[in-house]
Amino acid sequence: MIMAQTLFKRLKKQKPDMEIHVLAPKASISLAQRMVEVTDSIEFEVGHGELGLGYRRSIAKKLSSRGYQRAIVLPNSLKSALVPFFAGIPERTGFRGEYRFGLINDMRMLDKRRMPRMIDRFVALTTPADGLAEISEYPSLAIDDGRRELLIEKLGLKTDRPVVGLCPGAEYGDAKRWPEAHFAALASTLVQAGITVWIFGGNADKSAAHKILDTMGMAERASVVDLTGETSLLDVIDIMGLCKCIVSNDSGLMHIASAVGCHTIVLYGSTSPDFTPPLTERVDIVNLELDCSPCFKRTCPLVHKNCLNEMLPDRISPLVTRVVGVG
Repeated sequence: MIMAQTLFKRLKKQKPDMEIHVLAPKASISLAQRMVEVTDSIEFEVGHGELGLGYRRSIAKKLSSRGYQRAIVLPNSLKSALVPFFAGIPERTGFRGEYRFGLINDMRMLDKRRMPRMIDRFVALTTPADGLAEISEYPSLAIDDGRRELLIEKLGLKTDRPVVGLCPGAEYGDAKRWPEAHFAALASTLVQAGITVWIFGGNADKSAAHKILDTMGMAERASVVDLTGETSLLDVIDIMGLCKCIVSNDSGLMHIASAVGCHTIVLYGSTSPDFTPPLTERVDIVNLELDCSPCFKRTCPLVHKNCLNEMLPDRISPLVTRVVGVG
């Protein structure tokens, strides 16, 4: 969703009075509320791999009365092209995918060499067929200052010292996750340097946060705030920007950190920054570039996970303290 904002920005630059409505799952639709280019967002919730033909028809019926002139379909699946077709939207743009002839009537061919990154592919859909567009603007999510103040009070957050955020989760699998012991060692070093640490994540990341805290000394833990499972995506957008720096696995929160203006340090193991990099100039990419990576597997096929296990905290802490200006 965040990378799609590059597409929205390009469309608004082409035609400033254009209305952009976004159809997206519940898990990510709140992000569209913080994109100034988006006029309206419509929740669309179908289980992964589920056809849900009746539900898709019902959504299409609601959309058909809105008079849309064009639909840009970002996923390449057949299912994703059904709603715009059922809604009778006259121009339906997308890349050639799973048997979508007729469903997509402005069909584009995907040349991965010319368009190596996801954002290159998204923005190319705003150009004439087979065209390429320069990426002139990165995603930027709006902050609600009033809501931020309420969250600071509600969550008991203190910003009297520099704050660094840690994002230890990654939904895709363990092969993308820096070890909790490494996060704990980094957090201890930062606390000793006079930095407050906030841990971001959802309910699924609570166990990782607990492991980090359990590995740290009691005195150091007092300067660490565990926010996992306590914040919505909108909450994260509003408070993450208070951090001087974010240290993250290759994850959705990494993209949020970049889009709210944080300096982002990204730890790559089984994946690569070549396809979905953090979209910011304020970034440090850390990648050991072992012969076995990137493998793009959920778990390490060689078991050792050296691409992340051998990425020691002593390599990361100087990057953080340089950004924060301490140490």
